[in-house]
Amino acid sequence: MRDDKNAQPLRFGVIGLGRAALSFLPALMSHPGVRITAGADPRPEAREAWARDFEAETFANAEQLCASPNVDAVYVSTPHHFHASDVIAAAAGGKHAICEKPMALTLEDCDRMIAAVEKAGTKLVCGHSQAFARPIYKIRELVHSGEYGRLGMMTMFTYKGLLYTPRRPEELDPTLGGGVVYVQGPHQVDTVRWIGGGMVRSVRAMLGVWDPDRPVDGAYNAFLEFEDGSTATLTFSAYGRFDSGEFHYYIGEGAERQETERWGNARHELEGLSREAESRLKADLGYGGSKQRAVRLNPEGISVHPQFGALVVSCERADLRPSPTGVTIYDDDGRRDIPLPMTPAVKSLVVDELYDAVVHGAPVRHDGHWGKANLEVLLAMHQSSRERREILLEHQVPTRD
Repeated sequence: MRDDKNAQPLRFGVIGLGRAALSFLPALMSHPGVRITAGADPRPEAREAWARDFEAETFANAEQLCASPNVDAVYVSTPHHFHASDVIAAAAGGKHAICEKPMALTLEDCDRMIAAVEKAGTKLVCGHSQAFARPIYKIRELVHSGEYGRLGMMTMFTYKGLLYTPRRPEELDPTLGGGVVYVQGPHQVDTVRWIGGGMVRSVRAMLGVWDPDRPVDGAYNAFLEFEDGSTATLTFSAYGRFDSGEFHYYIGEGAERQETERWGNARHELEGLSREAESRLKADLGYGGSKQRAVRLNPEGISVHPQFGALVVSCERADLRPSPTGVTIYDDDGRRDIPLPMTPAVKSLVVDELYDAVVHGAPVRHDGHWGKANLEVLLAMHQSSRERREILLEHQVPTRD
């Protein structure tokens, strides 16, 4: 973020006060150019807690919040099938927006969102936050410098118990955006597209649905071919047995230190719960709920960079990997580390992109067209698995520096 002590703070409203909002809050609360002025959620207890904690106005739905004159921008963290309507409502109210992943559930909805933002003259950032991490940006810089030759392949994999954290009914319904492809696939796809230049040519994938009590995709393997011939292999398992922390320093996506032995813990915590009880537990974990975790602006001092699973980027003359302190380079001369400064709040760089666009007129790199291209890959993963064939893509866009 560029320094501008004379700029008025960007007044933010948060739409959807669940667990996603809780994880994003440190980025908003610690940002010097942001003030939280509003929140929207159907749960009265969430609105009451939000009004008390932030001295902010609250609303029961997105449309009411987006009509407020006390809001300049919104963070959309509602369930996936509401993203399109909420961003369109924000644009209609003249509000800029950060939209959680995935951008939407259909390419047609992405087009509606892009058209609404362009008509209103507002800014939209698709906040697939893991690719914003400083090590990922540095790897992209090193790859595109040509210092290590052409990019050849990328390998990215994550194993954790995501499917067995408390879920609402729609999160277990693939027609409403349930399943690991929509929930975590955006981070992997966004990361390799950002490093690889954006232009994916084709996708071949297989999805795994291995638990009849949770009938959504809980695992996938995907092979992406880029227009320049480079490739990416993406693997994710959310079934909570093996934990890939063994391969990424036992550091999680929020830069938190993970337990070193937690095999099976996630699924055991939900044993015996009915679907209704699980849904109530999910609500209790949101803002104002009885089990809400404390919001920490700088957990553990942020002494390490976040790790979204394991990633190795292979060029002709070197392999590159995110590390707890920055980027590790493996080449013919051995191994060396490039240290990078820590980010006070893991997702603050997402807020920076919107802030710089609104206040300083900087271009939005992760705009609606970029978010639509990410979704096209996710949809192709589903289609490829159903039809057991390679899917050619049509709506890819290159990265913008």
